[in-house]
Amino acid sequence: MGILEKISEIEAEMARTQKNKATSSHLGLLKARLAKLRRELITPKGGGGPAGEGFDVAKTGDARIGFVGFPSVGKSTLLSNLAGVYSEVAAYEFTTLTTVPGVIRYKGAKIQLLDLPGIIEGAKDGKGRGRQVIAVARTCSIIFMVLDVLKPLKHKKLLEHELEGFGIRLNKSPPNIGFRKKEKGGINLTTTCPQSTLDSDMVRTILAEYKIHNADVVLRSDSTTDDLIDVVEGNRVFIPCIYVLNKIDQISIEELDVIYKIPHCVPISAHHKWNFDDLLEKMWEYLQLVRIYTKPKGQLPDYEAPVILKLGHLAVEDFCNNLHKSIMKDFKYALVWGSSVKHNPQKVGKEHVLNDEDVIQIVKK
Repeated sequence: MGILEKISEIEAEMARTQKNKATSSHLGLLKARLAKLRRELITPKGGGGPAGEGFDVAKTGDARIGFVGFPSVGKSTLLSNLAGVYSEVAAYEFTTLTTVPGVIRYKGAKIQLLDLPGIIEGAKDGKGRGRQVIAVARTCSIIFMVLDVLKPLKHKKLLEHELEGFGIRLNKSPPNIGFRKKEKGGINLTTTCPQSTLDSDMVRTILAEYKIHNADVVLRSDSTTDDLIDVVEGNRVFIPCIYVLNKIDQISIEELDVIYKIPHCVPISAHHKWNFDDLLEKMWEYLQLVRIYTKPKGQLPDYEAPVILKLGHLAVEDFCNNLHKSIMKDFKYALVWGSSVKHNPQKVGKEHVLNDEDVIQIVKK
């Protein structure tokens, strides 16, 4: 019996099981089994096969954006109009068959855009080139889900389902659960707030499915069984996602007003190049990149080519390592102008945290 049959059997059983207190631990067990089978699908046991042709694109620039969507929603048109890269465009489905990379410069950052082939239903089960497409999508800093404005919700649900099946969580933060395996001592469950779904029996059932019998689990927020499974699996990626609703030239203004109220959504027309600036602005907001300008001694700051740092790595030390690993050896102090300091310029050490658009000058020993 193949993995796919097992998966469909478990899904069928979950569909026909009623949800209530008595069946909740059984459903949790099924979810854990399903997650294990899915993982086997993504990384088959045994040796690796040949690498996917044209899928493994070298990561360049400061961030990477993947375009995900069904065939013929305008991903290639959007890419070629944004980046000036020619990705083959035609009016029939499945025009793009491999990953097409493009690069745009926005606010001084180099951002790599990837036009991924269309995803079809069942991609997470290995249909179409779904598996390779979604494997590339996992490495992106942000995902643009390109939807046709005339049939958005149906597509959005299906695509989210496919990506969830691959361990990609869109617009979510990692579950606040502490999990640590240990040698002995059974399973210790600590909760810091009331739980609506998980109790100690439920946690034991799920962990037993993974053959884990000794562990410390700390639930710091009201968590679901899915959250616990995500933490145990440990291969989940949490990626921000922007829903790009394409082909707005085919709807009325009233409908457009409604669309604007949906969170994480940007309506555009790839063909007419409408509303691209809004899309790029939102992209910048979600990427959370920080620009730092350099100032050589006795010269004006270089506002053309900023050094791009990612949120969470904003210390002066991170900035130096971004330029070159050897700078920290001779580092004496830095002079910083901008919103992160009280005086302009101010002498700071390597622990100082920089803000967006600060100007920095490194002084060596």
